[in-house]
Amino acid sequence: MKILQKYVLREFLLPFIYCFCTFYGLYVLCTLFSTFKKITEAHPPAVYVVRYLMGYMSPYVVWLLPASLMLATLYTMWQFCHHSEIIAMRANGLSYATVVAPILGVATVAAVLCALNQEFYAPQGREFAHRAEASNFHKLSPGTNSVYYKSAAGRTWRINSMNLENPNILHGVVITIDRPGGRKVMDIDCQRAEYLDGVWWLYSPQYRFFDETGSPINPPANYPMLDIKVRPMPDFTETPRDFVIDGKGATKEKGWDFLSLRDMIWWVNTHPQSDDPGKRFDIQARIAMPWACIVITLFAIPAGVATGRQSVFKGVLLAIALFFGFYIASNGCMLLAQKQYLMPALAAWLPNITFLGAGLTLFARLR
Repeated sequence: MKILQKYVLREFLLPFIYCFCTFYGLYVLCTLFSTFKKITEAHPPAVYVVRYLMGYMSPYVVWLLPASLMLATLYTMWQFCHHSEIIAMRANGLSYATVVAPILGVATVAAVLCALNQEFYAPQGREFAHRAEASNFHKLSPGTNSVYYKSAAGRTWRINSMNLENPNILHGVVITIDRPGGRKVMDIDCQRAEYLDGVWWLYSPQYRFFDETGSPINPPANYPMLDIKVRPMPDFTETPRDFVIDGKGATKEKGWDFLSLRDMIWWVNTHPQSDDPGKRFDIQARIAMPWACIVITLFAIPAGVATGRQSVFKGVLLAIALFFGFYIASNGCMLLAQKQYLMPALAAWLPNITFLGAGLTLFARLR
């Protein structure tokens, strides 16, 4: 890396870190204002509180990073222009692209980190924060009760206790197997079900059989394995992942937010009967939103140059207007997708494409 690029990177990183830490701290304080009383009454361990705050804040990183990048870029470019450093750089034959390459590099890294956070940490972090609030910050039970899942194969699972972090073992399970018309064939009641090597194993299963009218009947005389204490069920195609996703409430607004992008795609593909444009938009938006870091930064660069040459107020006002305009456009496209006026993929990517084009145009006009 050249000396100039190191200098630009150093001058940019410091205000960027300050901005992000300030925004993050303000959000944490706002959160504590509403939950501080409950936390002090419950006396949870410090690690529990830190995990709650990090989980609660994790979905907002996709908003905080672009805002921090915008302000840091504005300040850095204003400093360069105000002290005539841009003039000196340009006089030595350096293009704007060379000067701002470290800034755009940081924006790209921030976009990647934001995408990784949304996929691998934010869904679980947000779910933990939600469960912590629901329990008034007392110790969380590892299991969740009354999880219900129905597969296309006509099997209904009622699970008394399941650990969402280790769903391979279920406790207190009742499996109802239905006929094609919806009438029950049998109930299998077992103390524990365990998923091993792709097969469900039922421990101490008890059977109840029903006729075509739904009335209980005695077990068939030739029915095999009635007395087996541990029975494998290789025909059961359900997986622990099915129960986790359904247990988080994929059909509910909050539960949908607890899913990763991979789980969202899996749920939509395995529930074709629940074709929801809003959910398909959410999948595309989950991919598109992190790249707002680059789009917002591209806007802030020419705004910062204009600020240094003309009025500070004008440049800041322009950047803020563009920042809010971008997210207003994103929300507007979301509503259009939900009303089926726009295709979900187009609605999710349209703000990025439009504002990226506008940002590149403003950048190309820099002199």
